Amino acid sequence: MAFLAGITRLKGALISTTGWRRRGVAFCLGVLATGALPPVHFVFLLIPAFVGLIWLIDASPRPRQAFAIGWWFGLGHAVSGYYWVSAALLVFPDQFGWMIPFAVFGLGAVMGMFPALTVLVCRVVNLRGMARIILFAVVWTLLEWVRSWIFTGLPWNLLGTVWTISDTMIQGASVFGVYGLSFITIIAAAVPAVLTDGALRARGRAVPILAAYVALGVVWAGGGLRLANAPSDNVEGVTLRLVQPNIDQRIKWHPQHRRSHVVRQLQMSAAQSKTGPAPTHIIWAETAVPYFLAREKALMTAIGGITPAGGLTITGAIRGNDNSDTGRQIWNSLHAINSHGDIAGTYDKFHLVPFGEYVPFSSILKISKLTAGRTDFTPGSGLSTLKLPGLPPVGPLICYEVIFPGAVVDSRDRPDWLLNLTNDGWYGHSSGPYQHFASARLRAVEEGLPLVRVANTGISGVVDGYGRILARLDLGVSGVLDSPLPKKFFGTTFYAQWGDMPLILLLVVCGGLAIFTRKPNQA
Repeated sequence: MAFLAGITRLKGALISTTGWRRRGVAFCLGVLATGALPPVHFVFLLIPAFVGLIWLIDASPRPRQAFAIGWWFGLGHAVSGYYWVSAALLVFPDQFGWMIPFAVFGLGAVMGMFPALTVLVCRVVNLRGMARIILFAVVWTLLEWVRSWIFTGLPWNLLGTVWTISDTMIQGASVFGVYGLSFITIIAAAVPAVLTDGALRARGRAVPILAAYVALGVVWAGGGLRLANAPSDNVEGVTLRLVQPNIDQRIKWHPQHRRSHVVRQLQMSAAQSKTGPAPTHIIWAETAVPYFLAREKALMTAIGGITPAGGLTITGAIRGNDNSDTGRQIWNSLHAINSHGDIAGTYDKFHLVPFGEYVPFSSILKISKLTAGRTDFTPGSGLSTLKLPGLPPVGPLICYEVIFPGAVVDSRDRPDWLLNLTNDGWYGHSSGPYQHFASARLRAVEEGLPLVRVANTGISGVVDGYGRILARLDLGVSGVLDSPLPKKFFGTTFYAQWGDMPLILLLVVCGGLAIFTRKPNQA
């Protein structure tokens, strides 16, 4: 009883705040929730963050005030979760440094609208007890799904990502995706708010809390069972060499350094393997070749010279086309070069980064994109599966194309593995690369496909179809990583077969039950 009295006093102190103090509390709660995300992974911080938010919703007399509380929570969560955007703008501070407050707080203001809408719906419906917790989790999760595609989409730092600290917990993504993990995580984080519901008896408060944590335990147990039966087979005759040169983004495209960057990667690729078999395929990062590679025959010959016989060197490079009808076009591309110096396959990135690779509303916004050159990149034709010599069919993804749940493979021609080339050198030693890598691991679990990730400055790694990290080069490290290629998950995961629709249907049912089986909050 003393514990409940203490919790009640804490709630009283929280909801007694008004004006800017209350907004400041909401902002700080949002920041607190960010501590659960990679690389910190203090998952327990979600409990005070979301319990406090629920209490503030309960204490908001009008929907407009509740909306504001939700927005301030979302602003704090987004600014602290996306602060690494400023690192990209500091690569060339004289040109882009002035944009930092607009980019960080502007993005935070937009992303804050999703928690604000969640809180608004909960306040308008105005449920009590466990029903309001379920409704909150339903709406939050649905809006996570919405922000994966609205305005080109940005499903970054989804709440389910907190569980990438545990191979066991993330196995649930193979059934309902990362959004399913988000749903159960939000319920478990927010459910202790019922401890202060005076209308419920002590036992009535304990039951929903116990049920929520039993559900988490079921997810954990199911993940453990899945991993206990997980094979660890590799593709025969394939050894990959991942090349991570750790090139400073500030000089990556400098004319005086471009040649030396390529030579350095050629030397790293040709180095004799110290342990294990020699590599059969070499993989470089996104735009590892700072030239229009297809136009540089001598360079392709040099790359072919370090490519193992019968194998390939796969690299990111820009691709260009000067067409009198369409005008000058450039693509952020992947090329596979064989030992003869010929291109054996090409993929063009189709999901481009706003402001990074093109400027939206360029007729109004007279600013340059962050990446080199004045011409906006042209999007590719879409997801594809490449059939490359000596390798199983591969689904290529460049940079943040890997963060979109349910949108990383060509469903008409499913690959046997995923390859993600990226350059996180823009973000320095911030949380950004860790969050990016965590998202990539979840795509492997969802699709049941191994994922190979090669980054300029890290994090590079090989992940199996269960999301387990088999080999890794950490952030800020220069080196090569030789690894076999894991075989794909036997069969197809439930999520890969059905996508998000089963979870969305479940969310709608849960939300409907919460609304129609509970009386409104009269307090």
